[in-house]
Amino acid sequence: MLKKIIFFSVVFSFHFNVNAQENVPNVTLKTILGNSIQSSEIINDEGFSIISFWATWCIPCVNELDAINDVYDSWNENFSIKVVAISTDDARSKKRVRPMVSGKNWGFDVYSDYNQEFKRSLNVSGIPHTIVAYGSKIIHRRIGYSPGEEVDLFKIISNYKQK
Repeated sequence: MLKKIIFFSVVFSFHFNVNAQENVPNVTLKTILGNSIQSSEIINDEGFSIISFWATWCIPCVNELDAINDVYDSWNENFSIKVVAISTDDARSKKRVRPMVSGKNWGFDVYSDYNQEFKRSLNVSGIPHTIVAYGSKIIHRRIGYSPGEEVDLFKIISNYKQK
């Protein structure tokens, strides 16, 4: 019985923490060229934003961004969707971000959160962590990635738009 209580307490706590933030907060990020930009400037005010927290050393993160890149153009045939990738690489690994992004030729913008302020403000604890927002309102979160989950993101957007 005690194990069940502990389990449900942990699950409830995790669910509460993950879903505590309802809106995308405004914090300072860096472009991959090192210029400052506010997070409010990178989201799609008039439509959907997919915000993907990733790092160069995280293979599932890179796989997710590659998969999103493959379908990004087709998504925008139906909806106004902006994808932004937020690198969480720290001071030791942030120098690898720009070369990786150049080599990948992703069709979306990449920003740096090497001080982890944006990540903390959204209660992001693990990566890949993907957030779907409509305007600044957070409508979905997902931690982790398995091949094909990019299709689920499009379904979430499609279903939300139909409401």
